[in-house]
Order: sequence, then C-alpha cells, then structure tokens
Amino acid sequence: MRFSTRGQVDPFIVMDVMEAARAAEAAGRRIIHMEVGQPSTPAPAAARKALAAALDENPLGYTVALGLPELRAGIAALYARWYGVDLDPGRVIVTAGSSGAFLLAFSALFDAGDRVALGEPGYPSYRQILRAMSVTPVGMPTRPENRYQPVPADLPENVQGLIVASPGNPSGTMLGKPELAALMQAAAARDIAFVSDEIYHGLDYEGRAVSALEVSDEAYVINSFSKYFSMTGWRVGWMVVPEDHVRTVERLAQNMFICPPHASQVAALAALGAIDELEANRAVYAANRRLMLDGLPKAGFTKIAPPDGAFYIYADVSDLTDDSRAFAAEILDKAGVAVTPGLDFDPARGHRTLRFSYAQGTAEIEEGLARLTAFMAAR
Repeated sequence: MRFSTRGQVDPFIVMDVMEAARAAEAAGRRIIHMEVGQPSTPAPAAARKALAAALDENPLGYTVALGLPELRAGIAALYARWYGVDLDPGRVIVTAGSSGAFLLAFSALFDAGDRVALGEPGYPSYRQILRAMSVTPVGMPTRPENRYQPVPADLPENVQGLIVASPGNPSGTMLGKPELAALMQAAAARDIAFVSDEIYHGLDYEGRAVSALEVSDEAYVINSFSKYFSMTGWRVGWMVVPEDHVRTVERLAQNMFICPPHASQVAALAALGAIDELEANRAVYAANRRLMLDGLPKAGFTKIAPPDGAFYIYADVSDLTDDSRAFAAEILDKAGVAVTPGLDFDPARGHRTLRFSYAQGTAEIEEGLARLTAFMAAR
C-alpha cells in the first residue's frame, strides 16, 4: 500500500524514551521517570466515585458533539473562578483530550498550504499535527533572555496562525498579561489566527497564569483535564472559541469524533469540584520544583530556564554534550534516570538541551537527583 507524504511525521521522542525505560524495567531495573509529563497521582477521588456510580446507572452512550452541557457550564464557571472571566458555556467545546482540540482548531482555522508560527522550543506535536494536515509549521527560535517565549518581533512574515503556550513545554516559563497582549495585538493587526495552549494552567507557583481570554475573545484557547486535574489517560480536554466559530467546530466535531468519551466527561465534571485534592497535588509539584532548582545545578546542570509553571526544567547542556539524544541514553543506562532530549522540542538547537520532568512523587525526585549527582560526579 502507498503512503501519503503528509503522514511521514517525526516520532515523538519522549515516547521512544518511555519505551526504552519500560524495556529496562522489564529487564529488572528500577528507573526514575523524569522524561514524561504525566502526574503520578490518580484522577481525583470524586471523579472515580462519580464514574463508578454512572456505570451502574447510565449506558454511557453518545453525548452531544460539543460535550455534556453541565460539563461545559462547569468549565465556564472555572474561568470565572480562576480569571474573573464571564464566559458563555456555549463557547466551550469538550474534546477528546487537548490533542482532539488541536485537530479541531487547526481544521477550523487553516487550509492546506497555510503557514503557522510556533515558538521553539515548544511542544513537538504542534509541528507534526500541522504537517499531517498539509499545513507548514514555521519555527520561531526563542531566546533565553525572553525566557524562551516569543515576542512580537519574532513573528515571521506570511503566516496565517500563531500558537503560544504559557506555561510553556518544555520551559515552564509564562507570559505576563502585557506580553501576552502584545503578541495577540500583533497577530490581530496582521489577521493571524491566535491559538493559546493553556494546558498547564493551575500549575503555577509564584504568580498566576494569564488566560488569553483575559485579553480578547478573538482566540482559540485550549486546555485539558490531563495535567492539573491529573487525568492524562482519560483523554478529555476542552477549547473555547469565538462565538461565530462554534457551529463550524461543531460540524467538524460531529464528523471527526461524534462526541468526546462519555465516561471521561462524567469523571471530569466531578473533578472540577475536587479543589482540595488538586491543590495538594500542586503543593507536591511546588516542593519538587524547589528540589530540582537546588539539586540540578549541584549535579552539574547549571544553565536552566526559570520555570514559573508546569512541571519541567529545561536545561542547556551544551557544556556537556552536542548530542542530547545520546546523552539521555547514557543517563538512562548508567544512572537509571529517564530524561527527554531537547530534539523533541527544538529541531535546530535541541541537540544541546534536555528536559527534566518533576511530575513524580517527591521521593522519586529526591532519588533521581541523587542518581544524577552520582552519575555526573563519575562521568
């Protein structure tokens, strides 16, 4: 059988690292996981309890394409609670994870042959989803002095879209409201569609993350229950779109997905009320962040981005290697710690960077730092 050209996307390298770590564990080794951005905690207890009850009472068949109305209303209420934004639930679209939201957003906003700007380093699947849709990703090399976030001067010519993430992956850095507004205004002045990835909102430590909806309604805002709500495998996310885009996205959702997973929506609705449990999880990440900011430089990883949110540390390791993939493999082999090569996030400069995740429990982070310190001392 033939292959499409657009289907030949790059691998998601962190998934390859996960597989190598799994193989090591299958061979009897204990691996500390600092590679994947996945909470070690389960879904909130209320979410699990709600689903258990629903399984006995409800066939859990199709929902409407845009998601359960009560869940859409609950998400809209979250924007009032977190940001003081009065959001019409009719603009909220529940999706099959944030990945489903990106597919819908890119389908609604871009035509084949369009060009979409994105910051590098950045989440690798933006690039690959765009390519699979015959849209050209245009990398914007961001700079440490701008905290690995784009600024208006970075916007390339002849682009139809801009994707911004705050907190960012892999850097964990955030945009303040003036910086976010400047980017949105620059995009609007050039009729560039603005997509705001806010999947790590709720996971901030020294200042609150700012939503694009605090600046303007003329944006696609994408979020998920995966990170703050600790529901990665449940595959339920959402996006907020301008009012005049709802019907277009609804038609796409009807045909592409029929509806988001009903069971996951039931759990997600209950998770919205589990604030005490979720804030306890965030306190663990905050403690882990302090450990990483202290322990990584002591181990020898001294050039790191200042993370405001998410649960990542992005490190410049150009003084240690010019092959981050080989270096990550060496760390896994000799230290038993899985980390992610920067090539996932920055095809041009990522051979000199690593991403460390601190999403695991604190004891795991402490052991991982001890192993890294011993490995670097012996290297």
